[in-house]
Amino acid sequence: MQEDRYQMKAHNRRRFLKSAGVALGTGGLTALAEAYAAAGSSALASSSHSLIRKNDVLLFQGDSITDAGRKKGGEPAPNDQAAMGSGYAWLAAADLLVDNPDWELKIFNRGISGNKVYQLAERWDADCLALKPNVLSILIGVNDIWHTLNGNYNGTLDKYKNDYRALVERTRKALPKVKLVICEPFVLRCGAVNDKWFPEFDHYRAAAKEVADAFHATFVPFQAMFDEAVKYAPAAHWAADGVHPTPAGASLMAHTWLRTAAAKA
Repeated sequence: MQEDRYQMKAHNRRRFLKSAGVALGTGGLTALAEAYAAAGSSALASSSHSLIRKNDVLLFQGDSITDAGRKKGGEPAPNDQAAMGSGYAWLAAADLLVDNPDWELKIFNRGISGNKVYQLAERWDADCLALKPNVLSILIGVNDIWHTLNGNYNGTLDKYKNDYRALVERTRKALPKVKLVICEPFVLRCGAVNDKWFPEFDHYRAAAKEVADAFHATFVPFQAMFDEAVKYAPAAHWAADGVHPTPAGASLMAHTWLRTAAAKA
């Protein structure tokens, strides 16, 4: 009976993920992922094994895109939906928990809206190292440039790159066996995103990829994913303000994160 319940949840979960791609036609997200892989994404095309194992602790870190309205305060238990928010992190976590009910996974979200890399560093001991994750996924960068453009931060590309590298070095030193997932910062050309963002934003994306390569981390190419997605539906379908994903965008992110880091079709 329990097995049937888990199978039904897994079926409903996959159907929900595919529903995010309704504008893509009957193939949904699967068709998009196939088109993306065909377009040359080595990350999706070459995923052959999962980073995640039984009894692992998985931590999602980042800014508002990861935060996604999660409940804060106290010490939330792992796998608590309210504490995971409503974005890609929870959608990916839900898939893993439903499909692997006997793995005893512990999944946390510690994203905080507005954060830049240096703010991750300020809270890293409590919000990362103390949790001792086996798998650590980081998505950070959009605020490092956005808050500079709006005059609220005196950041530079070099500061972003150096702060990011220092954060990962610190993490590797404290957790030498941690499996790192570095996610590509992304924007879509709509809402708050205008020509002032470019070409500088592309350098921030490249910096994140450099950090991933330098530390042999798995890289999730979210910008490349959305660049392909806008061929099937307008940018606002995926992120109405150009930065924060809609439910469709969050589902597409979860689908791609799982294909890249967890080798799930």
